Amino acid sequence: MDPVDLEYFKEKLIDMKNGLLTESSVTLHEMQSESTLFPDPNDRASLETDRNTVLRIRDRERKLLTKVQEALDRIDNETFGLCENCEEEIGRKRLDIRPVTTFCINCKAELEAAEKD
Repeated sequence: MDPVDLEYFKEKLIDMKNGLLTESSVTLHEMQSESTLFPDPNDRASLETDRNTVLRIRDRERKLLTKVQEALDRIDNETFGLCENCEEEIGRKRLDIRPVTTFCINCKAELEAAEKD
């Protein structure tokens, strides 16, 4: 991959990382400032359900944040854009859609087919 593309993906990944960290910080502040004193048990249950949903989303984002950091590390060690399985280059379109991917489309399709069996 040429240096211009690497810089593009590095900036894209850094933007993703900053966005995830910002969302996490906002959620933390919102949860700390919310009142949990509701006289109606239904209101309390609704709040807890909403919180659980937000926490599940944040957990998924935490996992994505780890993948983003791993992708940034791959850029630094010059393995970004190479398939973990076949070691061929991952298509630019695929990387543009999902820059944290580690498999080319063919290897990913094979893995998913094997998971179904």
